[in-house]
Amino acid sequence: MASPLPQYLLPETSAITDGRLSVGGCDTLELAAQFGTPLFVYDEEHLRARCKEAVATFGDGVAYATKAFLCKAMARLAHEEGMHLDVATGGELWVALRAGVPAERLVLHGNNKSPVELAMALEAGVGRIVIDSFDELSRLENMAADQGKPIGVLIRITPGVEAHTHEFVSTGHDDTKFGFTVSTGAADQAIRQAQASPDLELLGLHAHIGSQVFRLPSFEEAARVVARVAAPYDLPELSLGGGLGVPYVEGESSPSITKWGQAIVGACRDEGVTGRVTAEPGRAIAAAAAVTLYTAGTIKDIPGTRTYVAVDGGMSDNPRPVLYGSGYEAFLARATDAPRPRAVRVVGKHCESGDVLVREAWVPDDLAVGDVLATPVTGAYGHSMGSNYNKVLRPAVVFCRDGDARLVVRRETFDDLLITDLE
Repeated sequence: MASPLPQYLLPETSAITDGRLSVGGCDTLELAAQFGTPLFVYDEEHLRARCKEAVATFGDGVAYATKAFLCKAMARLAHEEGMHLDVATGGELWVALRAGVPAERLVLHGNNKSPVELAMALEAGVGRIVIDSFDELSRLENMAADQGKPIGVLIRITPGVEAHTHEFVSTGHDDTKFGFTVSTGAADQAIRQAQASPDLELLGLHAHIGSQVFRLPSFEEAARVVARVAAPYDLPELSLGGGLGVPYVEGESSPSITKWGQAIVGACRDEGVTGRVTAEPGRAIAAAAAVTLYTAGTIKDIPGTRTYVAVDGGMSDNPRPVLYGSGYEAFLARATDAPRPRAVRVVGKHCESGDVLVREAWVPDDLAVGDVLATPVTGAYGHSMGSNYNKVLRPAVVFCRDGDARLVVRRETFDDLLITDLE
């Protein structure tokens, strides 16, 4: 593959000058020198544009799925642009609240919310709690009885829709840990129980068919199922979750948030739904907004086999290739628009043969030790799913806008690795 990197995989404000990539007016080689590598570089304008598009498409109530990428700066940004926030654990709830997001604009998810997490949500006054099981429904009823007012809830249903995605991120079929199954009658039973409770205010239904889904017909089918389940109960709100896919490699394409929303809302309207139809995009907001910068540390050429390029990160800052076999492109930050005729395997520094970032990366012939190697479309599920495996320090995160690079998450230090150790 001798062609240069497809520029549609880069953040929106990206510019290339004499081969060097800048994001948000900030030169990436200078960012690497200033903040070190690995480094997550986010285009703040890109993030804001996608949030604005989501609000324009769905209206008030559309929520950013924080599991894709969350820090206080991201929570504030999504809130500033008019989005609600979807949080799935007590930790995500804590970060959103500490970022100053009003509790009533939060939606709490989770298939096994602990009593502590539910108590946190009730004390804070979150806007919606999405009920995922009969155990949780009973638990929340008991806890809500002491609140003095009904708690706003959604019932998560499993519509039985095939999402045509990786099995690990497919959640809409019957055989899943999430939600109340429509085909067994559990969904109707849960709706009736919630409606009958004096301590719960059933606001509507929620469904999510999976992640990294490209087919609009799958979303439309799910929307029709949810609308038909809701019809007898006169529910004012339907949320179709998230899951819109994004292109990661050359040749992939996906619908825009606008097209996705039009398909979902249109399917619901065709079923006679007049109430609010909303969604929870995460990857579609954050993924393409960022590139990750690494420094090439070793290059191992095995004649007749392949060349390994080891960088100073790996599965600790991007576990998606290990988990899902996900594909990525790679390029040199100093030669972004250069031909890439050389095939290499980009690997990390961890003690695992499976620590592969890009299984088949195409790079310029003159790639050398010390080069800043970049992978695009890394704004979702890299930072958020990262780890300290091998006690590697978690990378820093910068937001770039109008030539200003703002450090929003500092790089960890070795002292941070011991912060929870008692002896």
